[in-house]
Amino acid sequence: MRIGLLTEGGYPYATGEPGRWCERLVRGLRQHRFDLYAPDGPGAPPPLPPNARLVRTTDPGPARDTGGLFAGAFGDRSARRPYGRRDRHRFTEAFHLLATGLCAEEEPHQNTPGAEPAFAAGLYGLAHLARERGGLPGALRSDDAVRILETVCRAPGARRSTAAAALPDHLAFAEHLEQTLRPLSLDWYDEDTLGAADLCHAAAGGTTALPGLLAKRFFGTPLLVTEYGVPLRAHYLSAEGADRSAPLRALLAALHGRLSTEVYRQAGLLTPGHSHTRRWQERCGADRARIRTVHPGLVADRFAEAGEDETSGDPRTLLWVGRVEPAKDLVALLHAFAEIRFRQPGTRLRIVAVPVREPGAAAYLAHCEALAARLFPEESHPAGDPPVVFEELGGPRAPTLEDTYASGAVVVLSSAVEGFPACLVEAMFCARATVSTDVGAVVEIVCGTGLVVPPRNPRALADACLALLHDPERRHRLGAAARARALELFTVEQNLAAFRGLYLELLSRSPARHRPGDGRLFAHPAEAHVPGDWTHQPMTARTGAPDA
Repeated sequence: MRIGLLTEGGYPYATGEPGRWCERLVRGLRQHRFDLYAPDGPGAPPPLPPNARLVRTTDPGPARDTGGLFAGAFGDRSARRPYGRRDRHRFTEAFHLLATGLCAEEEPHQNTPGAEPAFAAGLYGLAHLARERGGLPGALRSDDAVRILETVCRAPGARRSTAAAALPDHLAFAEHLEQTLRPLSLDWYDEDTLGAADLCHAAAGGTTALPGLLAKRFFGTPLLVTEYGVPLRAHYLSAEGADRSAPLRALLAALHGRLSTEVYRQAGLLTPGHSHTRRWQERCGADRARIRTVHPGLVADRFAEAGEDETSGDPRTLLWVGRVEPAKDLVALLHAFAEIRFRQPGTRLRIVAVPVREPGAAAYLAHCEALAARLFPEESHPAGDPPVVFEELGGPRAPTLEDTYASGAVVVLSSAVEGFPACLVEAMFCARATVSTDVGAVVEIVCGTGLVVPPRNPRALADACLALLHDPERRHRLGAAARARALELFTVEQNLAAFRGLYLELLSRSPARHRPGDGRLFAHPAEAHVPGDWTHQPMTARTGAPDA
């Protein structure tokens, strides 16, 4: 079958775990063909597997402020003639519905059986207009759109938080809305792009899944949504808009919340990576009957040597691996290690940082290094043998992940906020005992094969680490159990097998679409057709038995 893969972060250009997961999926399911929908990246794309093609779309570019609805947009769909009276009315009606769905305390028709919620009706109304006429980006930034938004925000029944929005808030929201709905204006409304897919698979919810909503609306293409993190949660926790006003933040939260709800409502199947994500989806209205938990798949082979060598690792060394950022709460880890060092001198802590380019990472690392210098001054330990060592993955002392995990006795996860911690699974592949904080999917991953303590509690973290450092037999027993669990649940092979079955399940419940001459699987119904009317044949012809 042909899969339209809607990627997060722009695979095949993206790096990091989302990009690697998409590549493993495409290369692992070679019997299927994948159309990759991603923003144009810098330069030529990297080599793709033979069963994949990159579908490029025309980016409308930045909108031009024209002051009214008569503006054409830009790019491939914007060169059409300006909106006439009928199209202006269509835009006004659709945008009013969308804004009402965002601003209303209780969205109209939200719980009415068979009726489409106001936000969804407005969204698809704008999509139909963009498909037929173009010009949507300019219309969304127009004075008319801002006036509609201002009216709806102050209408009876609107949220108090949005009623206080001022003109700068409306202008900023209109700009953000145009950027969020940019996929509605791209040139993929035909049978060669979105219409060619038998199934759309979104690698995230929210804006990433917008093309999947369009494919289902216009072509009846079933939608599968995979989330290993929750975009809505990331929006709520993001510090990017800390300087925005409260009414603007409320409007943005409503936009992303309504969009997530609509994605979950339309998806044929949802595949969260763990129960933490699953709970978010259910809170946003996802139907439990359409949810299948599929754990992320990591490559286990590279850790086989470390996992099979039970004697490796310094029994006095604690190990932390990950991105250095405030959510990882290295401050609590350093305070816990001060208690460990006091109760068991000679223990060492290696902090191995994964290189990142995020703003603020260097500042937080410098803060942690300064704290370590205060907690463990040089005069308290021999020169050249500090108890806490900060290293970077790929350096001379930590060349690879497998070498890094093999060097310690206990792997520690001290996060205050976490989704699916891949570093914890990697440590389990290496048969390492772990001590983790109870955040995100940690308990689901560990499930009795490691110690779990409350977050932001240095004393509990120290007690758990000391319990494992004092008991080598327990460390080895937990490490072996952790490796067995990881090999059973968190490998690439189990991930691919799950999606192979889900693709078939979703297609089996979708109406077949006949495309003459394409020769593709699932283009014809699976039922056999017997010509003629066999019900009127004599019983002997049907069964070989004489007529009664």
